[in-house]
Amino acid sequence: MNYISTRGGGKVSFARAVISGAAPDGGLYVPERFPVIDGEELNKMIDGSYPERAAHIISRLSGADADKIAAAAESAFACCNGDPAPLVKLDDGVYMLELFGGPTASYKDFSFSVFPYILEEAAKECGITEKPLIIGATTGDAGTAAIRAFRGTDAKVFVFYPHEGVSKMQKLALSVQEGDNIRVAAARAGFDECLTYGRRLLSDSNFTDGVKKAGYFPVSSNSLNVGLLIPRVACFFSAYLDLVSGGQIECGEQIDFTLPAGNFGNAVACFWAKLMGLPVRRIHCACSSDSPLPDFFASGVCDLKREFIKSTAPALDVINPVNLERLMFEISGRDGARTAAFCSELKQNGRAEAATEELAAITAVFDGGYACEETGVDAMYGVFIDVGYTMDTGTGYAMKVALDWFEKNKKDETEMVILATSNPYKCPQDVLYAVTGNDVKDCFKGVKRLHAATAMAVPKCISELRNKEPRFTGSYDLKKIGEEILQFLSAPATPANRV
Repeated sequence: MNYISTRGGGKVSFARAVISGAAPDGGLYVPERFPVIDGEELNKMIDGSYPERAAHIISRLSGADADKIAAAAESAFACCNGDPAPLVKLDDGVYMLELFGGPTASYKDFSFSVFPYILEEAAKECGITEKPLIIGATTGDAGTAAIRAFRGTDAKVFVFYPHEGVSKMQKLALSVQEGDNIRVAAARAGFDECLTYGRRLLSDSNFTDGVKKAGYFPVSSNSLNVGLLIPRVACFFSAYLDLVSGGQIECGEQIDFTLPAGNFGNAVACFWAKLMGLPVRRIHCACSSDSPLPDFFASGVCDLKREFIKSTAPALDVINPVNLERLMFEISGRDGARTAAFCSELKQNGRAEAATEELAAITAVFDGGYACEETGVDAMYGVFIDVGYTMDTGTGYAMKVALDWFEKNKKDETEMVILATSNPYKCPQDVLYAVTGNDVKDCFKGVKRLHAATAMAVPKCISELRNKEPRFTGSYDLKKIGEEILQFLSAPATPANRV
């Protein structure tokens, strides 16, 4: 399987795309062509476990050994004691796809469950003898998932996060991470700045030469790396197959997905599933006010000149969603020059506009809606009272957007699957407030009271944080992160705090 750049660069192997992260021309890698999964192939996957289904889809997109992918996924999800991606019925025609059953209780586990194997095989194929340095910006979930996947290996992991842009529980989880090959840093910047800086580092020859001199090669831990994006495609196939096997739909019948759309990775993964033949009718994207996406879908104008407002769903607080580039490439007819021009205009002017035919292609599949703390709380509370279901804040925003769709399209009988991307205990105070109206300052008081109110089991990755001492504290100037990474590679001792 070959991959090409969204900006028109030449094709490379899947292995090279994974190792490189971004393409040399600044674009993102996408499949040269999408393999088609027809109805017969879907039916053959129905009786498989999630790891088996995921292995089949990932293998079709990458050429990787399906049996070894399945083994990696089974090992990663051994803690689940069952299906790691269960479909839960809320009401007639409405389902939650729970993607938080993995070891770090978020959807990022689905990417990192198989990424160590994918990366190891890619390095072998490319003849790379250095060890991997996993590096990337995070709002919590990607960072802890990357650390969990690579802790104790010969790789090193350096993740950094916006110091005021994560929940208290996420910040605690990042600060206590253990392992000599692990480093976490809080950066005095927003998530968009962190993400841009991380991408710039990976294309900085001085930095990459320094990494190589230390005996490592840098690898992005964000969804700009296609090796972390394609495992998410499998989640949408698995949800569809569960609906078919449960007798909720016939194979070939179309369904909708509603999902939190911060950096737009899940939305692109869903769209790729559609391009592969999965009967997806529409993709509804839930955003905070920081995102340009709903306005872009409505008008065709992508305007990044927005006031940043911190929300109760930090993963949605993204002004410049990286994966929008992958969508533009597809709806422009896979025109690399056009995609490059759109991205260049967006970078230079903070604003770019889709052509009429491009907007038509977008709106044929996508729509978006905004949610905020108040409307998210209303949606979370309403569902909790009506059916006793508890969700995290990002999923609450998605629920609000789904409810808006139902209100405007009362006669629509298409089955709707809503992505639940994080365990509610990862933001316990916000969820507690939503379902009970109680406001507490301490994370673990929030956990205790939320458990009392919902009887929902507390995941091990949350309960074990209580007795751990923070290891990584203080905050860093974002521009110093590159220096800190190089120091980490040469002197991996526990770092002194920086303020």
